[in-house]
Amino acid sequence: MKDWTSPVYAFFDPTPTIEMNGDRHAHVFKCMSKGCKVKICHFLDKKDTCSTGNMCKHVKACWGEEILQTADQARNAEEVCGKIVKNFLGFQSLMKMGRPEYYIPSPSTVSRNVRLEYDGKLNFSTDGWTSPNHHTYIALLMHLEHKGIPLCIPLDIVEVPKSHTSKELAAAFKSILKNFGIREKVSI
Repeated sequence: MKDWTSPVYAFFDPTPTIEMNGDRHAHVFKCMSKGCKVKICHFLDKKDTCSTGNMCKHVKACWGEEILQTADQARNAEEVCGKIVKNFLGFQSLMKMGRPEYYIPSPSTVSRNVRLEYDGKLNFSTDGWTSPNHHTYIALLMHLEHKGIPLCIPLDIVEVPKSHTSKELAAAFKSILKNFGIREKVSI
């Protein structure tokens, strides 16, 4: 397992199963995308047991090309898991529950579109609440006008483990703007 450092491993269960396929042993990696049942086999009797080609093809199809490209820029699977997979899974699951047919752009898509294609002012709104199990959250929405049409884009929902003081909310707001690469569009 120590040799499985490629960023693509972050999209699969970190502990693969070992299965027999006929008379051949294989490490079987299960995709972590919610609802995905795909398993990728690495047969142990081949020279390319550490090849990640099939994993990359699946991640591109299941998670999207932009997510895969972002992951490829990371140093290792641990960095990808901490910065991309966990955040994407939580937000995507929440958003897909209510509207499964909606396309959810990645943070890099939003960042690119806002920085390159939008010269106007950005406005933001937040909503904070405490869940029944005493976890505190804030949602951040971006508002803008494009070709005379007002748009509202939900950016993120994050847990704020400390109290909802102005200092903590400002730190969460600043972090979300940094993650989306649009911090320079806002004067703080």
